[in-house]
Amino acid sequence: MTGFPGTRPIKADTVHVVADTLAVTMTGGIICQGTLREGLGFVELVLPDADPQQRRDLERATRYTFELWRGGTLLYQSPPLTVHETRRDGDGALVVTGAPR
Repeated sequence: MTGFPGTRPIKADTVHVVADTLAVTMTGGIICQGTLREGLGFVELVLPDADPQQRRDLERATRYTFELWRGGTLLYQSPPLTVHETRRDGDGALVVTGAPR
């Protein structure tokens, strides 16, 4: 499945992220959800706390794509996204918000 992921959270156990010069696979509690802000669609990707260098690379990225997997099954594949925001949630997870071009 590609395109807008919808507003229902997609829960995954593995994510493959390609961002600028970074290609990384992370495991753990991962959530992807579509949001609407001012009539525009965004994708929020919530990642478990990563290796500090990976986290810095993601925070500095300008573009990224990702694939969500659960139990070896592909759940969602994003289109190329432009990073609009990176932040930490209350649990310390990294939240990356992006939108197509």
